[in-house]
Amino acid sequence: MQGVSAVAEVLKREGVEYLFAFPAQPLIEECARIGIEPILCRQERVGMGIADGFSRTTNGRRLGVFAMQQGPGAENAYPGAAQAFGDNVPILLLPGGVATDRAHVSPEYDSVESYRTVIKYGARVNRIERVPELMRMAFYQLRTGKGSPVLVEVPQDMWTAEYGPNLDYTSVAGNRTAPDPGDVEAIALALLDAESPMIHAGQGVMYAEATDELIELAELLETPVLTTMVGKSGFPENHPLSLGAAMRSGQKGAFHFLKKADVIFGIGCSFTRTGFGPQIPDGKTILHSTNDPSDVNKDQIAAYSAVGDAKLTLRALIDEVRSRTNGVGRRSGGVADEVAAVKKEWLDDWMPQLTSNEVPINQYRVIWDMMRTVDQANTIITHDSGSPREQLVPFWECVAPRTYMGWGKSTQLGYGLGIIMGAKLAEPNKLCVNVMGDAAIGMVGMDIETAARNRLGILTVVFNNGAMAIERGSMPEAAERHLYLGGDYSGLARSLGAWAERVEHPSDFIPVFEKAAEVTGTGQPALIEVIVKEGYDFSRYPVS
Repeated sequence: MQGVSAVAEVLKREGVEYLFAFPAQPLIEECARIGIEPILCRQERVGMGIADGFSRTTNGRRLGVFAMQQGPGAENAYPGAAQAFGDNVPILLLPGGVATDRAHVSPEYDSVESYRTVIKYGARVNRIERVPELMRMAFYQLRTGKGSPVLVEVPQDMWTAEYGPNLDYTSVAGNRTAPDPGDVEAIALALLDAESPMIHAGQGVMYAEATDELIELAELLETPVLTTMVGKSGFPENHPLSLGAAMRSGQKGAFHFLKKADVIFGIGCSFTRTGFGPQIPDGKTILHSTNDPSDVNKDQIAAYSAVGDAKLTLRALIDEVRSRTNGVGRRSGGVADEVAAVKKEWLDDWMPQLTSNEVPINQYRVIWDMMRTVDQANTIITHDSGSPREQLVPFWECVAPRTYMGWGKSTQLGYGLGIIMGAKLAEPNKLCVNVMGDAAIGMVGMDIETAARNRLGILTVVFNNGAMAIERGSMPEAAERHLYLGGDYSGLARSLGAWAERVEHPSDFIPVFEKAAEVTGTGQPALIEVIVKEGYDFSRYPVS
């Protein structure tokens, strides 16, 4: 057995279904030989996105694996690792490497060192006998604690080195950690003593599959729930206590309760302070629970904290609250009514845009029409960075976990196209929709052909206003040629094997969308190019 066969066999025993890859990589053919299906992309960053979307949609239970060639392949894949690292997505990276007798020779590319800041664990196979050991450590890291990319580099000579006749390898399980009972008690008491508590839930709730526990605690405490953008869909947004999700934009209720709350309980979130999220006002009592102690007291000083899996922590909190309240919890009354009143006021303010008949088309009309057309529980949607993200986050209502893929601590244009392909592979019977702008498709549009070649029936909606709208302030006005972009994106999509139409009037969108959704059921990708207005308004409200 050669090294390439040993690595492929480990993947097989770990239950890996797909190898996302870009040639040339010896692992591709070997994986295909033993029943792991290769999905080949046109560029490595998109391939990394496919692996990312697959892991997100499956909660990391079925892992995305990406393999790339030594040198340029590893170099091109780096942005995808950076994006996944920012959003805590577990992906296994298997780059080729220079032969061991060329290690540490400049300018040979060293993936382990070059990726060090965007991976959780990295190792190089320096002896063929170490393949089981290093792969075992990699899979344990992928399944334990906070998600993140993990990398094992395989040098050229290790692919062909003789391992031996039999592979000594057994699949490994990860571990969950339970919080300290004293920490749970302190958080429970603080929540019960609060005048106006709220819950700030992150994607750790989804990875722990703890939505039911989050609902139970919120109802027990009669506490409104705001999710992070990456945690969106972890709490049902049709629930009376839901404030939706927030980034720079959000529902009015999110900002209303951030301002009003005296105690904010963060569960399954990092509380990382970025330029892409709502800022928590000063003077709040922060309670924090996460499975990664390095996030505690990082950007928000916690009065009380607990380190542990979100599901185990929420269950412990529920039991503690019930034991201290004779099972009835904290019932102050009127919170759901207040949430509903603020939400109605917000929607009333925005309804003229959500139902606008403007030409060029108002982007919010498109989002509103899509949401009213689909089966929300059986639709997975994502966005691109910039305007589509800010416009979609507040208004798209998620009613089931993992029906929304939010990303945003790193915001690379074009990333949504890859992750929606990964989602479609993971959930082939769901409608998988990506909303992107014309600047984003300019970066990754050729990989529509990847979806067509692999029979991935995704639906892409392109907002085409001929401009990088959210970047308008940084565009050079002195050079008029830079102010507007150009392109026939529906024509491009058709040339790459997709079904595509252009929509210029708002009344035409729903019939075209319904036809596109029907087409995706055949395995053919679909693209709708919507000619939208240049202006952009975001649902933002002050909290301080």
